[in-house]
Amino acid sequence: MENNIAQKITAFATIIALPFALGAFILTWAPAQQFYLSDPRGDGYVPPRNIEKLITNVQDSTVTIFCRPNDPKNKGSFGSGWAIDLENEQGKRYPTTLITNYHVIDECLDGKGKVTVLALFGKEYQAVIDNWDEENDLASIASALEVTPLKLSEYEPYAGYWVAAIGSADGYEGSVAFGNVLNGTQFEILITAPLSRGNSGGPLIDNEGNVVGTNTFGQIDEQYNGAMSLNALCVKIMECDGDVFWKAGE
Repeated sequence: MENNIAQKITAFATIIALPFALGAFILTWAPAQQFYLSDPRGDGYVPPRNIEKLITNVQDSTVTIFCRPNDPKNKGSFGSGWAIDLENEQGKRYPTTLITNYHVIDECLDGKGKVTVLALFGKEYQAVIDNWDEENDLASIASALEVTPLKLSEYEPYAGYWVAAIGSADGYEGSVAFGNVLNGTQFEILITAPLSRGNSGGPLIDNEGNVVGTNTFGQIDEQYNGAMSLNALCVKIMECDGDVFWKAGE
């Protein structure tokens, strides 16, 4: 009889304790799982969990671009560019499409100079200007250099989002600058990440390594710099479903 009572008490205690144990497990498991989440829709404000791998992948898809005018008195210009999965009109000879700024290649338009691209610590390849948008300071070029296209972010970045600017700052290949989104407009993203001469045309990425914009301009009197968002690419560089890449509210 005593054994039956003891067994009933043990069973009752187990039933009572089980929900508490389950609750404790959920409370400890949830934050651990949250640590590995990096969906920019709700977690775009934090740095990536593996910065090294993310940056290395983006660097491998970022190039230095040189515009060398035919005029020997003109030293030309240089900037950065990033690979995009976008068809160009140059055929199989130049299969890779790269996005950069118009002001990086404008002096080489209409055969006035030659454009080359340089992979990170690699060799130079000839490139051809494929398309451009002077108003939004964007351009696409085609090259024989084979690099992996970067993914485009599905989500528009909001103020406070973590971002990184990759490019050849002042000629130093593979330079990286971290910052946050300060604010933005339909076509521009204002950022706190420092930009230098040579960063122009490089990718601005979110915490998943996806491109949100093209680094374009720096400010002297203000504490922010700027990139042209993916929306701006939809004006002339690529075809989008509608006038913008990101739909309002998505």
